[in-house]
Amino acid sequence: MPIRFLLVHGAWHGGAHWGRLAEILTGRGHDVHAPDLPGHGMSARFPASYFDKDQRDLERAPSPIRNVTLQATADAVVAALEALRRRAGRERVVLVAHSMGGAVATRAVQEAAHLVDHVVYVSAYVPTLLGSAGAYLALPEASGASGGGLYLGDPGETGAVRINPRSTDRAYLEELQASYYTGVPAEEFLAYAHALTPDQPIDFLTGQVGATADGWGRVPRTFVRCLRDRALPLALQDRLIHDADELTPGTTFRQVSLDTGHAPFASLPGELADLLVQAG
Repeated sequence: MPIRFLLVHGAWHGGAHWGRLAEILTGRGHDVHAPDLPGHGMSARFPASYFDKDQRDLERAPSPIRNVTLQATADAVVAALEALRRRAGRERVVLVAHSMGGAVATRAVQEAAHLVDHVVYVSAYVPTLLGSAGAYLALPEASGASGGGLYLGDPGETGAVRINPRSTDRAYLEELQASYYTGVPAEEFLAYAHALTPDQPIDFLTGQVGATADGWGRVPRTFVRCLRDRALPLALQDRLIHDADELTPGTTFRQVSLDTGHAPFASLPGELADLLVQAG
């Protein structure tokens, strides 16, 4: 029976980044929806200096999406799930989240567990015992993450975690590729990179997810561990899994692994599609 997938992208990304994976899944007869989260993709808004030739004020300019909250974004995911569920009939609804999208998905499932048959985290944040994604980023398990040279300005001043996908600095782009698109050929990486937007609202990190055992924990779940991930290190992935299972020992993660970096939708879309269908 076909599965209805809702794909939730990560920070700086948009629904289009799921394109190759979505094509494979739809080619197998499944129904795939990959919306842009508020403030991302085609609903993104940009600091004015982002398009200036010298980008002079980019490190200091307030983010136009600084007021986009984790809660508002989770509400958008719940609305999308409601629409899917109305059309699903007997078909299963599977929510898939990547990276920072995991915090959004966790909040959405907490509020609307009845709409989801299974949730899959693809090297994604699952804030449970510590409450927020930012709390997990402060752990020793996160210390091995690469990409520290990508971030611009003070998030407390701009209201966002900011990167510069339009950078002409070759070393900067190489760090972006090595951190987030490990294993993706340079030509393909550039297409993904140029579709990124610069700002991730800070509330995605600081917002409290509020996962509970009798809410979020009711839904069966799978975690896709990415073994060569340099953005969300394997040690941190395993800590997120451990804490979630501590919260809900009666409904623990099914774990699967891919020998890839942080973006398997780009590096191994066929293999990722296989795992998603198996999970669904």
